[in-house]
Amino acid sequence: MSYLDANATEPLRPEARAAAIAALDLAGNPSSVHAEGRAARRVLEAAREAIARRFGPGAVVFTAGGTEANALAIRGLAAGRRVLVGATEHPAVLAAATGGVTLPVDGRGIIALEALEAALLEGPALVCLMAANNETGVLHPIAEAAALCRDAGALLHVDAVQAAGRVTLPEAGDSLALSGHKLGGPKGAGALLLRGGLEPAPLIAGGGQERGRRGGTEPLPAIAGMAAAAEAPMPDLAPLRDALEARLRIIAPEIVIAGDGAPRLPNTSCIALPGAAAETQVIALDLAGVRVSAGAACSSGKVARSHVLAAMGWGELAGCAIRVSLPWNATAEDVERFVEAWAAMRARLSRRAA
Repeated sequence: MSYLDANATEPLRPEARAAAIAALDLAGNPSSVHAEGRAARRVLEAAREAIARRFGPGAVVFTAGGTEANALAIRGLAAGRRVLVGATEHPAVLAAATGGVTLPVDGRGIIALEALEAALLEGPALVCLMAANNETGVLHPIAEAAALCRDAGALLHVDAVQAAGRVTLPEAGDSLALSGHKLGGPKGAGALLLRGGLEPAPLIAGGGQERGRRGGTEPLPAIAGMAAAAEAPMPDLAPLRDALEARLRIIAPEIVIAGDGAPRLPNTSCIALPGAAAETQVIALDLAGVRVSAGAACSSGKVARSHVLAAMGWGELAGCAIRVSLPWNATAEDVERFVEAWAAMRARLSRRAA
């Protein structure tokens, strides 16, 4: 079996597993003042420092995941501001920014900076922009967008869920969302980094945890695992991704790769095979022992037409795209297994169409 769906969730890193298991043995609540509580608090604050050290200075608010971190930033910072959101943002961001202004992207999936600049002229704004797209891997020009926001007095929220741990994040933006399991940590933890003393209104009120920013006892094992995963070295997966794409181009010159020629995550390929439904491809590869996803996978497990590729002008081709996202422990053998399974799948589909 080759697991090539890291953008959905990374395999658990051994460092994260060890840290989570150690935290499971701590009986205390981090909010308790007795010895056991203080021991748990030390682990929590060490994880907070590790996240800040790895991803930038500022307050670190632990959440249940990237979705909550994005929602906390957007709903908590939008008061009195128009919300400007990229057309290819993750559904979690689009849902939190309901009623906002959608900014277009170009054919490669990169935000149209001129459209952003024009929209910023219309008053105070909160701009929501992902560092890297979850479907295509395309990197947005965050530093340039941040400069436009500073000049206009706007806030910039960066969804760094997919980019963190895979590329060096630009030191830009007023808030930044992270997800533990996209780093190779356990599921169930995320974080929002806040710069410049920002204080979003909490989504969850409660016992005063996270300095009143997010109520509820912190999931210490997941947080400890997230911090350990964040400190693990970034693998260089670009050679494997490039080799995979080069092999497919030889086998099938008709393929289209989303964001080709644009800066992308080193682990991500979004590949369209004209005439082959994405769901058919995903099932065929799964039966061959290769796990990938379609351009977009919804929570019910169904395959949906990608709004990302639609925004890039792909039309019907958007329904023919699969996403290959290499995990931190991917090998050349995984790439070879995928190429062989994909080539066999294409041959079968070609024979049926003949």
